[in-house]
Amino acid sequence: MTRKKVDGLEKKDDREVRRVTVDTQQKLLEWTKRIQALAQSGLAYGKDEFDIERYEELREISVDMMELMSGQERVDIKSWFANETGYATPKVGARAVIFRDEKMLFVREKADGKWCLPGGWSDIGQTPSGSVIKEVREETGYEVEVKRMLALFDRKCHNQLPSAFDIYTFYFECDIIGGEPSESIEIEEIGFFGVDELPPISLDRMTPEQIRLLFTYMNNPSLTPYFD
Repeated sequence: MTRKKVDGLEKKDDREVRRVTVDTQQKLLEWTKRIQALAQSGLAYGKDEFDIERYEELREISVDMMELMSGQERVDIKSWFANETGYATPKVGARAVIFRDEKMLFVREKADGKWCLPGGWSDIGQTPSGSVIKEVREETGYEVEVKRMLALFDRKCHNQLPSAFDIYTFYFECDIIGGEPSESIEIEEIGFFGVDELPPISLDRMTPEQIRLLFTYMNNPSLTPYFD
C-alpha cells in the first residue's frame, strides 16, 4: 500500500484509504444481507421458540446495520425485511436490449429523471422473457419479440449503488414488431442513443459499463451470453 511520511509518521495515500473504505462498506453490506437472509430462513423453518427469538434478534441486528450504513428510515428497512418470508433468495428482474441504426432504446424514469433500458421486476407467473415483453409494452408502447439472452448480471458484481437485497437481472435482445412509442406512468421520455452518446444513466438500475458491454452484442450474433 502506498504511504507518505508526515511529521516523521507514515500516512496512507488518500486514494488507498478511499478504496479501503469502499471495500469495507461493501463487505459490511454483504454481511448485513447475509445476516438478514439467515434470520429470514431461520424464521421460516425454525420450530424451537428460543431459536425463533434468536432469529428475530438477528433480524433486528441486520436492521440496525442497514440503518447505519444506508441512512434510510428504520421503519422502511423493517418493512423491507419483514415483507420477506420463506427461504431467502435473490430478487429477479428483466430488461430489454433493442438495437436500431447502431443505437439502443432507452427510457427516462420519472422517479429520478435518469435513463435506463426498459424493464423491471419479473412478475410471479411470468417467464423472464414474458416479463420483458410486458415491461416494454407498458413503458414504451412497443410490441417486441425476444431473440436471445445477452447477459445475466449479478448486481453486487457491477459497482452499482448498494441494495438491501441481492438482485439478478436478465438482459434480452428484442426486436420491435409493432406498436407506437408512448410514455407511461413511470416513464416520461423514450429515445435511441449510440454507445458514444449515452444519456445520464440511472445508476440504481444499471451502469454505463454494463451498457457498453451490451453494445458489443449488436453486430456479433455468435457471442455467448455474459453471466455474473
